[in-house]
Amino acid sequence: MDLKQLRTFREVAEAGSLSRAADRLHLAQPALSRQIRLLEAEVGVPLFARHGRGMQLTEAGSALLERIDGPVRQLEGAIAEVRSLAGAVSGQVALGMMPTISSVLAGPLARRVARDHAGISLRIVEGYTGHLIEWVQRGVTDATLLYGPAPALHLRVMPLLIEEMVLVGAAGSGIGPEAVPFVELAGQRLVLPSRQHGLRRIVEAAAGRAGIALNVAFEADSFGVLKELVESGLGQAVLPRSAIRVEEAAGRLRVAPLVRPVPRREVVLALPPDRVPSRAVTVVLGLLEQEVALRAAAGDWRGMR
Repeated sequence: MDLKQLRTFREVAEAGSLSRAADRLHLAQPALSRQIRLLEAEVGVPLFARHGRGMQLTEAGSALLERIDGPVRQLEGAIAEVRSLAGAVSGQVALGMMPTISSVLAGPLARRVARDHAGISLRIVEGYTGHLIEWVQRGVTDATLLYGPAPALHLRVMPLLIEEMVLVGAAGSGIGPEAVPFVELAGQRLVLPSRQHGLRRIVEAAAGRAGIALNVAFEADSFGVLKELVESGLGQAVLPRSAIRVEEAAGRLRVAPLVRPVPRREVVLALPPDRVPSRAVTVVLGLLEQEVALRAAAGDWRGMR
């Protein structure tokens, strides 16, 4: 078993057919087929089910892909790192983010990378806390943002920012700009994420401190759907202000600060404890900190570094 076989296996699994994988890798299809046969012979079980429409992973193939994806990425990154030592920084960087943070940071960060470091390929991986932790531990991502505090994750965790949540309503809701005591949310129709979502836990904790029960009329884990439901007048939401700046500026949403208590969330940067970040990862994380500082200066967040 060698790196070439594992990379071929990964590409065929992602493409779903030998022909598409051959086009991606610019290699002849028989050469790829031979690599797959050699790997299956070494593993001792079929990794793909062949059919007229392509190739589908078997149960064993799915298990192998899950286990080699991170290590293969790390080996590829190590090779790219050594090759680039004498020149400009280059390589692939995968960064995990929660959807509400991604909607604010992903675009500006990608533009900074493209402008300043054309040799770096950035991949933003969206997910919720459980998946983000698993991906960075397995090496699928190089670093990830998480809701803090996160002291017991067996990761290197660094505080990044604190963000306050605000009450968000439709254009005709009449809320804001005056602050709203959290207790006044009792009985209001609310639009919130489901209970496994980190933002929902923050809102419920604030409701507990205010001594009220929440009236959740609609649940949606998609941030875009949440904003659409609020714009339609189906309820109010508690969201980070930074993530609805565009709709607020356009007059499509209204916001009001929440007080007694103020719902806040801490966001941390987490990295694997046993891997040294590549030059490309270090550069991207530096640009990330610059973007966070810029948003903190604009009043959206409070920086912690």
